[in-house]
Amino acid sequence: MTEQQPGGTDPPPTGSGRRVEIDKDAVRRDLMKLVLTIVELLRQLMERQAIRRVDQGDLTETEEEDLGTSLMLLQEAMDELTEQFGLTAEDLNIDLGPLGPLLPRHR
Repeated sequence: MTEQQPGGTDPPPTGSGRRVEIDKDAVRRDLMKLVLTIVELLRQLMERQAIRRVDQGDLTETEEEDLGTSLMLLQEAMDELTEQFGLTAEDLNIDLGPLGPLLPRHR
């Protein structure tokens, strides 16, 4: 039996009586979008670091080739994953409001 509030009204329902409808596919897609955004940010930072090292002459020719191959393979994997989850490169570029977009728009 529930207590009635003054005036004869029932108390407001508690949180246990409410159900939140969750679209599991949307949650999965949004989580993948966040993960891929972080991976893309790291990929771009690695690419810039690699270019800086090549420009400085810090790498041997073999290291340059290996680094270039690794970055190409990572880009291909990113392209496959974004396609698999129906995302575009622009989807991964989170708008930070007054700071602008998270990722540079050079793709």
